[in-house]
Amino acid sequence: MPTVKTRSHLAWNDFEVILAIADSGSLSGASRQLGVSHATVFRRLGDIEQRLGVALFERQRKGYQPTLAGEELAETARVMDQAALAAERKVAGRDLEPTGEIWATTTDSLLMGLLAPLFTDFRQQYSGIVLDVAISNQLFNLTRREADVAIRPSNHPPEHLIGRPLAQIGQAVYGHRCFKLTPGTPIETLADLPWIGAGPRLQDSSVDQWMNQNGLKPACVYRVDTLVGILSGIRAQMGLGVLPCYLADQDPDIVQLSDPIPELEYGLWFLMHPDLRGVVRIHALMDYLTRAVRAQAQRLAGRTLG
Repeated sequence: MPTVKTRSHLAWNDFEVILAIADSGSLSGASRQLGVSHATVFRRLGDIEQRLGVALFERQRKGYQPTLAGEELAETARVMDQAALAAERKVAGRDLEPTGEIWATTTDSLLMGLLAPLFTDFRQQYSGIVLDVAISNQLFNLTRREADVAIRPSNHPPEHLIGRPLAQIGQAVYGHRCFKLTPGTPIETLADLPWIGAGPRLQDSSVDQWMNQNGLKPACVYRVDTLVGILSGIRAQMGLGVLPCYLADQDPDIVQLSDPIPELEYGLWFLMHPDLRGVVRIHALMDYLTRAVRAQAQRLAGRTLG
């Protein structure tokens, strides 16, 4: 009786391995992306290549470079990945009640100075919804479902996302009471005092430009890459700094020294992927935050001195 040769099909996790190696260019990078060991990725790649009877990657000093066959399979994997993500987003929109998890991303300063009590109140109103909040200065990739929604500061939100403006955020100069400065002191007279600046990873070039234009960069003695870090530096009496008014005005030891600076004002947005527009729980959060944040619009914009 003749032997029937069974075709060895590639499974989805085979394509995941190929795509991870192609995108990262190394087995170690692929292992981190997939959440498995380096040895597991090596073994799985060897098994895939043995079943196909073709080399998918060339091992070079700079890493793993895909062969023509590897490029073709990696591109197929990308198409499959996008299709799977699109299907997941559409299925996620079929709920009828405001229940389930919402993956949200925001910044540490917004969580501390604004959102934490609002999230608490939201949970009391919608007990069937679980909030999973990721804190980062980076905008997570909502297309790839790294998060469902983002509550982010921006003057130019990504065009491919659905956005709802919540409020305008004002920023002003603040300093510790120990400096015994008079609110409203002209900025140019403060250049002899130490200043705290934004580190490059904060992604707030507008403050850096403003400090440069006002001759304050030479006075910068400390840089930090989060607004909460700048707040901590001001509290520690390290120097003066620019902060969102909602964050600094809550501290009795910190004094607002200037009016909100017009060129440093920015918008606060609620962002989500278009495929999630029909998800009841996400609309519940968006509508709640719209009402709650806009009710604090004056505080968020900052107060004018005098």
